[in-house]
Order: sequence, then C-alpha cells, then structure tokens
Amino acid sequence: MLRVLQILLLCFVLVAWISISPAISEKESIYEILQANGLPLGIFPKGVKEFNFDGETGRFLVYLNQSCEAKYETELHYETNVSGTIGYAKIGDLSGISAQELFLWFPVKGIRVDVPSSGLIFFDVGVVKKQYSLSLFETPRDCVAVRGIDKV
Repeated sequence: MLRVLQILLLCFVLVAWISISPAISEKESIYEILQANGLPLGIFPKGVKEFNFDGETGRFLVYLNQSCEAKYETELHYETNVSGTIGYAKIGDLSGISAQELFLWFPVKGIRVDVPSSGLIFFDVGVVKKQYSLSLFETPRDCVAVRGIDKV
C-alpha cells in the first residue's frame, strides 16, 4: 500500500512539474531569434551549424561550416565564427563579417534595421554606413567557401 502511495505521489509531482514548467521544445534557431528581434533572417547565410545565445545579455556566437562569401547587392564575407550582441532591430559589437566596397573589404561593426516601413538596413563599416534594401536579406543566402583571402 505504501508503494502505491509513493508511485501516485511521484506521478502527481511529475504532472505538476510538467504543467508549470515551460514547454519542452527544441532550441530556437538563430533565424527565429533574429526574427523575434525585428531583424531579417538573411543576415546570416545558410550553413549555420551551431550557435550560442544569451537571452539576458543578447550576446551570440554563430559557428558556420567554413569561411564563406554570400552575394547580396555586394559581397559579404563570413568568418567561421561570427559574434556580437543582438538588440531589437540591431546587432552591435559585431565581428566576423566583412563587406566589399569596390576592391576593398571592410569589417562590419554593426547592423541596424531602420523603421521597417522604410525597407532599409544599415551596415556600419567604420567611417560610413552602407545602406541596403531590407528585401535583400529576407531569406538566408547560399554561402560559397573561400580560403586565403586577405581582408583590409
């Protein structure tokens, strides 16, 4: 009889724990995190193999299969590891992405979505902010592997 009561108590505790704990689901994808923060999915290319995200600080680290380049209006180069801080409609302290301007590569330090209705996204490359159409970043792009390219 005592054994039956222990089993019933255990079942009751398990049911209570399941009902008050958050639903157990797979970890959010980096693309879902971008979308929840008002950022387009295509900021990161296809090929994200793993990522870490701290919801309290917004810090993230994205791991790609390899260094690669994706074609938007211009070329963007992605290192194997990309890190930064996600805030609403912006990414700051960014490292691991470079943008090509003419024949030079410039590190992207931040990304900001302007008022969504304007349809613009800005990449901070140091001395200037490159402006792109937000529609270019609606979906993740294919990223072509590159090796041994020197960036400025």
